[in-house]
Amino acid sequence: MAKVFTLAEVAEHNTAKDCWLVIDGKVYDVTKFLEDHPGGDEVLLSATGKDATDDFEDVGHSSSARDQMDELYVGDIDISTIPSKSKYTPPKQPHYNQDKTSEFVIKLLQFLVPLFILGVAVGIRFYTKSSA
Repeated sequence: MAKVFTLAEVAEHNTAKDCWLVIDGKVYDVTKFLEDHPGGDEVLLSATGKDATDDFEDVGHSSSARDQMDELYVGDIDISTIPSKSKYTPPKQPHYNQDKTSEFVIKLLQFLVPLFILGVAVGIRFYTKSSA
């Protein structure tokens, strides 16, 4: 019978000298594999203390990589200790307010008025230069 660990117990193993990961409900001691991991040890160390299944699957590991995991298996995770994923809710967008159209007009004028003044100045300069 495999030993069952809580996420808190697994999370204590989060250094380069002692590194455990949770993948697919199983606990793996990847310490001796850190140096050989093609993605580097930082990738593995950053996946400690949580369910790393998504991280593992997103990369698309080879079948030989999956076979190597058997050697690193140390037990199972108590699934009830893994926090459930919170569903993403986008931030509330403010409703469009008709009163803000005046702000838009002000911003537009702040852009157009200096442009108009510059145009007049260039026109005057051009007109006075050509008549001199």
